[in-house]
Amino acid sequence: MSNKELAGKVAIVTGAGKNIGRAIALSLAAEGATVAVNVRSSSADAESVVREIEAAGGKAGVFLADVADGPALQGMIDAVAKAYGRLDILVLNAAFRNEAPFKDLSYEDWRRAMSTTLDGAFFGIKAALPHLIKAGGGSIVTLGGAKALSEIGRAHV
Repeated sequence: MSNKELAGKVAIVTGAGKNIGRAIALSLAAEGATVAVNVRSSSADAESVVREIEAAGGKAGVFLADVADGPALQGMIDAVAKAYGRLDILVLNAAFRNEAPFKDLSYEDWRRAMSTTLDGAFFGIKAALPHLIKAGGGSIVTLGGAKALSEIGRAHV
């Protein structure tokens, strides 16, 4: 048995193809967790993270789903639990940033950002809870970056 703190645990990291999500996925894997690397659409980014985890001796897989789509996220979380036999950690990191001046921002842009961050957290927690309870407990981490909101709301006059 490994002496790593997260050995035998399974983690999902949303938005794990780049930036903070990638770093979180790599850190969880380094501590022994099997990591489900989630991205909305860029499977190439997710596959790169999985290769990096595997090259370091860890276990990971690519799981595509838009966190703002409740049924898709439910299906992805269920697929992870089925593939790895459990779920212990859910990191809701996915974000949507439209880097437009506020005066050019559409309501649809605003809703997409809010849906990814807020609705995604709701859908993710609801989908993960039965699996976490079945595993005897777990951890849920949500990130709602100020940068995402500041980029949406930056006003240029």
